[in-house]
Amino acid sequence: MNTIKSIAAWALFCWTTATFAHENAHHHPAKGPVIKEQKDWGIAGDAKNARRTITVSMTDDMRFAPSAITVQEGETVRLRAQNKGKVLHEIVIGTKAELAQHAELMKKFPAMEHDEPYMAHVRAGAQGDVVWQFNRAGSFDFACLIPGHFEAGMTGTITVVPRKP
Repeated sequence: MNTIKSIAAWALFCWTTATFAHENAHHHPAKGPVIKEQKDWGIAGDAKNARRTITVSMTDDMRFAPSAITVQEGETVRLRAQNKGKVLHEIVIGTKAELAQHAELMKKFPAMEHDEPYMAHVRAGAQGDVVWQFNRAGSFDFACLIPGHFEAGMTGTITVVPRKP
């Protein structure tokens, strides 16, 4: 029985490291084209289609400003994450449940590296962009999932207003 648990733990570790390119504590931009995968909260956008840039400040008081964003269904937006703090922060878009699950995984693997189009790891004093097409109406979330940051309340909401007929 312990052998099965050990194998399961090892398989989870391998899957996690392969999925998130576990190397070190900073993000390297993807090499090559962005893989567009439909998510509940939208799909990766093309920078040329972004008609609006929303700057989101991240600070060491574990807050985003603004912490509430409203966009129109179908809109492609550039979220420009500016790290005004002295420690690493990130912005990750998702649902409350998925962000909470990912935050738990980050506690187990704190050096996990991210390379998804709906997230940006941003070093102190730097900025990073997420270009996202919000093609589904609803209420979604964003958060910093670095261990301790999410738990301290470093979260925000994105309201995607339905298209008008």
